[in-house]
Amino acid sequence: MHSFLLFSPEVAAARTAGKPIVALESTIISHGMPYPQNVHTAREVEQVIRDAGAVPATIAIIKGKICVGLSEDQLETLGSSPDAIKVSRRDLPYVLSQGRLGATTVAATMICAELAGIEVFVTGGIGGVHRGAETSFDISADLQELAQTSVAVVCAGVKSILDIGLTLEYLETHGVPVLAVGQPGFPAFFTRDSGFKADFQLDSPEEQAAFIRTKWQLGLKGGVVVSNPVPAESAMAPDEIDAIIHQALQEAQQQAVSGKQVTPFLLARIKELTGGRSLATNIALVKHNALVGARLAVALQHKAA
Repeated sequence: MHSFLLFSPEVAAARTAGKPIVALESTIISHGMPYPQNVHTAREVEQVIRDAGAVPATIAIIKGKICVGLSEDQLETLGSSPDAIKVSRRDLPYVLSQGRLGATTVAATMICAELAGIEVFVTGGIGGVHRGAETSFDISADLQELAQTSVAVVCAGVKSILDIGLTLEYLETHGVPVLAVGQPGFPAFFTRDSGFKADFQLDSPEEQAAFIRTKWQLGLKGGVVVSNPVPAESAMAPDEIDAIIHQALQEAQQQAVSGKQVTPFLLARIKELTGGRSLATNIALVKHNALVGARLAVALQHKAA
């Protein structure tokens, strides 16, 4: 399986030197933000991680390889190409075997990170149980991946387009611990508090690292959700964003948007309805997650030493 991995020079050097590495997904670049803000944000997020003492490894599928760490040209291609396929667990064999351009979701990035020996992965928000899942059965593959793949995922909770209560119930059923940073409440991506509590509040990277190491040393496989709220100055008003999400969900239903297209449709529509403010919030929370993730990777490295 390691024949599929292709490390960038920066990531390869970090592996040799034993430096902490942080995985980054690429769907946020191809499907989560418009060009050119997506490429610009990706570069800024990578720099946040470098400045905090770790090495960024943005992951994508390019020409039959899992590229762990992307060059400037590769980032540009991914961010501007309309042909990038959104890759989850089920799609990895197809995109690799066909030599297609693929952007990894949370689930696929976790798989690739574990293959590459990377313990920390930073994203914006994880997928979850969609509203109406009791009839549609629309549950993100991210949740099942968290149940079985041993990677710590730093995120701003789940997007409030989802059913947050059911998402947390699903994670509990599958034994996935949910940590909160700086507050007991579980964040809701655009807003700091979803109204639900995380399982445990662990504020320092050292505490988080000790928890994660203990879990894996006990043989308890699977991921850990490290939920990190968007900075207060960048958060959106809960009432406003809830009303906008409700409108966007209704429009998606009216237009029969389904499957992989739901989340990109909703995020694009929310951006329009907020006059671009939701994109600014998205960028701010990803950068903040990158900082928390890099500090966690450094602390985990010390725990392993």
